[in-house]
Amino acid sequence: MTTTFESQRTALADVVAIPVTPFAEDGRVDQDAHRALLRRLLDGGVTTLTPNGNTGEFYTLTPEERRLVTELTIDEAGDRAAILVGVGHDVPTAVGSARHARELGARMVMVHQPVHPYVSQSGWVDYHRAIAEAVPELGVVPYIRNAQLTGARLAELGAACPNVIGVKYAVPDAARFAAFARDAGRDRFVWVAGLAEPYAPSYFSAGATGFTSGLVNVAPSVSLNMIEALRAGDYPAAMKVWEQIRRFEELRAANGSANNVTVVKEALASLGLCRRDVRPPSRELPEDERAEVAEIAAGWSL
Repeated sequence: MTTTFESQRTALADVVAIPVTPFAEDGRVDQDAHRALLRRLLDGGVTTLTPNGNTGEFYTLTPEERRLVTELTIDEAGDRAAILVGVGHDVPTAVGSARHARELGARMVMVHQPVHPYVSQSGWVDYHRAIAEAVPELGVVPYIRNAQLTGARLAELGAACPNVIGVKYAVPDAARFAAFARDAGRDRFVWVAGLAEPYAPSYFSAGATGFTSGLVNVAPSVSLNMIEALRAGDYPAAMKVWEQIRRFEELRAANGSANNVTVVKEALASLGLCRRDVRPPSRELPEDERAEVAEIAAGWSL
């Protein structure tokens, strides 16, 4: 029987939350805070979660911590959310993480962009094909940040691997995204705007049906308001949300997104939800910037 992955495709056409990974004072993953933050997302109406995403500081976590984050998320979510587990690094590591996720009951994995200074387009296909073919029962979602990659290469991967069902597209160029999606097959994949709320309106106009979010950790209702407006085709309403979150996202994007995770954790800390700690190469915000983040979060009436 052919797997259609319909429920997984539906889950991607939504707000795809990227939970933070809170750390305790001793530097370890704060399991209690992590569970509380996950419950807050679930109670807020979020139904798709990505443990081990970039907002979760994937690249600073040890293999044991990545497994722990996956286990905590799947256990806490139960049947309340679809789980899209972030995997990556070398092929054996990514495959091992994907199989671990499958054993726990996850039905999708997101493959982080290959971490290598020299990425050929055919090698990109080979990398993702090796992972997808190792877990044919799972829906697979490549995370694309490489502006040089062509849509034809994704089409090649999709033809070889039916379980490659969606794309997290995170190249900051709406025109390039529109062309890429059409060259790859707009209807073949679920297109997720991988640069979150700031890019969601423009990417939805070109074919995206979901977007990722780190902001959702702080204000689930704000993110859900945006996707409701976009689903309705109400771009003026979506842009009102865009204006509401603009400064927060500008702070995250400044200096090459140096404080992308830091700003989210600072907002959560201002609300008393977790510590502000981040791991290098990220850093905590200086004192003079913390007040602005707290003011923005407080203004969302959470």
